[in-house]
Amino acid sequence: MLPRMEARATVIVLGAGAGARLGEGPPKAFREVDGEPILLRAVHAAATSPSVAAVVVTVPAGAEPAAEAMLDGVGAPVTVVAGGATRQASVRAALAWVPATTPIVAVHDAARCWASPSLFDRVVRAVADGADGAVPVVAVTDTVKRVEDDRVVDTIDRRELRLVQTPQAFRREVLVAAHERAAEAGVVDATDDAALVEATAHVRAVEGDIANVKITTPHDLERSAAGGGRG
Repeated sequence: MLPRMEARATVIVLGAGAGARLGEGPPKAFREVDGEPILLRAVHAAATSPSVAAVVVTVPAGAEPAAEAMLDGVGAPVTVVAGGATRQASVRAALAWVPATTPIVAVHDAARCWASPSLFDRVVRAVADGADGAVPVVAVTDTVKRVEDDRVVDTIDRRELRLVQTPQAFRREVLVAAHERAAEAGVVDATDDAALVEATAHVRAVEGDIANVKITTPHDLERSAAGGGRG
């Protein structure tokens, strides 16, 4: 178990995606919800968590100065770097800026701009208490079917299923090694970091937040603008 002082993490906030499914406009992280950029909301939650010592933010290449100005004085120290062409590439780019002495790294999608500071604390504490990684989850409430073409072929027992969110926290060396293995194996399309870690490490599920929705489509943006992210 890591002592409380060592439990403070560096958080990687991923904001380099173009957000093509949102339609024409600025990159997703620079879209606004209730008059504030998505990226600012996401970074503020991380930077004000008591378990977070620093934040590394990825944005589209060329957008670094605008992001730095936006995030000035947000809380914990923030470093802005250019992201990559894929989610994994952006995480790897950000990891290069995380000091080797950092015991815990959390990865968060800026598109989940309604995450709370306490959620960051929850996943970081789970790793500090002994897990190799920790992910926030919420229960699946809908009936789940497996479909082939247009034919329903099975009903899946949802009692063992969970929807996974970010932020996700990991021991730094576990996350770095997982990304190195993925690069060597040619894996480029993992949808979250736990997918790269869970086969070889202990990833703990912790309580998520149903308000921690992800902005992907124009409908998501409209719902968040109407306060949907907070219930």
